[in-house]
Amino acid sequence: MKEKIRVLIAKPGLDGHDRGALVIAQALRDAGMEVIYTGLRQSPKQIVRAALQEDVDAIGLSCLSGAHNVLFPEVLRLLTEEDAEDVIVFGGGVIPHQDAKVLEEQGIKKIFTPGTSTKAVAAYIDQAVNEKRGSEKKLLSPPGGVDHIGIAVHSIEDALRFYADHLHLKVEAETEVPSEGVKVAFIPVGNTKLELLEPLTRDSPVAKFLEKKGEGIHHIAFSTHSLEDRIEQLKREGVPVLNEEPKVGAGGYPIAFLHPKAANNVLVELCDPSRKGEGVKS
Repeated sequence: MKEKIRVLIAKPGLDGHDRGALVIAQALRDAGMEVIYTGLRQSPKQIVRAALQEDVDAIGLSCLSGAHNVLFPEVLRLLTEEDAEDVIVFGGGVIPHQDAKVLEEQGIKKIFTPGTSTKAVAAYIDQAVNEKRGSEKKLLSPPGGVDHIGIAVHSIEDALRFYADHLHLKVEAETEVPSEGVKVAFIPVGNTKLELLEPLTRDSPVAKFLEKKGEGIHHIAFSTHSLEDRIEQLKREGVPVLNEEPKVGAGGYPIAFLHPKAANNVLVELCDPSRKGEGVKS
């Protein structure tokens, strides 16, 4: 039986607003975790002492006062002093992206900024703790890179003139994907490639894209691993997906699309080029 995840939610510093902390605490309880809340105005020392007494897997710090750059690292320092640096520390509150980057480099596992869904927080903590326990595949690392950029065009032959004549790029492969009603040409560029997409039928997704938006960037494809598990993780985080299971893309390896509303109206494709020719459900 899977051991329950124990989380301490804490409010370090002097700010007196804890609505966000209480919402996160309830969301984690709803996700099946045991949650202890410290209450307002706790010092880093009090927080670390409570975390050790409660033997928690993770500490969630909520800060609205602007003192996060002092309070959060102090919690990390005290955990290290107690030989408890394996406790995952995450944070949230009014924290600028620049500060979040620095805090994560210092050892805070993740900073959740305003607007993050509670589903995303709960799914992340569940995955992070289970990764620490060594019981699940590692899914929290970022994609390995941009595999390709899809560009919708009316005619591959016409579009190629610019890339061939002026940028001196060459087509590596050209193929048709009848199931998607599209013809594709791949053009290598450095460590990624362009994917020109020409519709074969008037009712294909690319034809509808061209009709609505005209020629231009259609999607961005990120290379990743454990694609099926990634999709499940994203669904747990509340991200809408267009493909519940991977299908074979034009490159011959598994792909899956996320709904554009997940990424500011950008159609995102996830793919696993390392599994080219392996065969997946289509």
